[in-house]
Amino acid sequence: MKDDDSRRDEPQATPSEQQSPEDRWTQGAEVPSGQDSQPSGHPDDDPETLRERQRLAQLEMMDHWIGGVLAEQRRSRRWKLFFRLLMLSLLAAAIGIGVYQFYAPATTAPTSQAHLARIDVNGVIAEDAPANAERIIEGLRNAWDADSAKAVVLHINSPGGSPVQSQRIYAEIMRLRESGDKPIVAVIEDIGASGAYYIAAAADDIVASPVSLVGSIGVIYSGFGLQDAIDRVGVERRVLTAGDNKAFLDPFQPFDDEDEAFWQGVLNSTHQQFIDDVKAGRGDRLSDDESLFSGLVWSGEQAEALGLVDQLGTIDDVARDYAADADWRNYTPSLDPFDRLTRRFTQTAIQLMGVDTSPSPLRFQAP
Repeated sequence: MKDDDSRRDEPQATPSEQQSPEDRWTQGAEVPSGQDSQPSGHPDDDPETLRERQRLAQLEMMDHWIGGVLAEQRRSRRWKLFFRLLMLSLLAAAIGIGVYQFYAPATTAPTSQAHLARIDVNGVIAEDAPANAERIIEGLRNAWDADSAKAVVLHINSPGGSPVQSQRIYAEIMRLRESGDKPIVAVIEDIGASGAYYIAAAADDIVASPVSLVGSIGVIYSGFGLQDAIDRVGVERRVLTAGDNKAFLDPFQPFDDEDEAFWQGVLNSTHQQFIDDVKAGRGDRLSDDESLFSGLVWSGEQAEALGLVDQLGTIDDVARDYAADADWRNYTPSLDPFDRLTRRFTQTAIQLMGVDTSPSPLRFQAP
């Protein structure tokens, strides 16, 4: 009895003290901050319930740890993606700069050293093309204002284009030509026809290779008559106009004799302006050949005989004639590299589709 009483007086073991010492998951397990080290529960919970609560607490702790690991992995992936995009951007910028340096004209600032000033007229002459009046005139004025420039050289390789753009450049060259004694020379490479020859005619002298294509002094309009095609397809054309002749060039309507006569008069008037300006620029150097203004294209050798060019040669010959020891300086305003690439892509697509985007139906352009 005495022993029984002494055992009753001993303190009873708590539920946690009754856990097996071999239960490593419930002994010394760390509990996330903000939580009690002893899982909450009813004091009368049996050991099995308490172990289940501890197991759940450990799972929660594992969830927190796994979540932290995943968050760290996501941050690491974001940084990797950022650096990859940065490297791609730098690579694209390097390629863009390389393309720009390869294609862009080597425009050089004015210098006090004696030089020949060059302006390039390449490709179709149009408002939305690199060879537009604004750009060419800007280069002409900068070259003309350079006191150390011995001559202004128009380096032409163009089949022509817009009558308005060509006439604007022609008028500016004539103005400069009459305002000083600095020579303006046009050098024709592969082709200097129609609107391009319009520009060249304003120069003091024209130089061309014996096999360059020169001339094509004429005006062209081209279109299609699709009125029969639309009838066969069975499509109804609906056009509303204010003015009886507003749609006289509509390709889906007949083109009668009266319309043709009127439009031919417009072409003839524009052609006459072309002829008058060429005569004003070339003067009595032109021959009396009746075919001179017929729209024909001649070789450089034939053009010299007709008075369309003054000398057979190259741009190198011009350099030797005007300033043997002078360097070249290109005054053609540079194009934005991305704009240049976009223009090339757009022009290629338009050419493949056969679409004419000119705002004017008339063209000073070789066929």
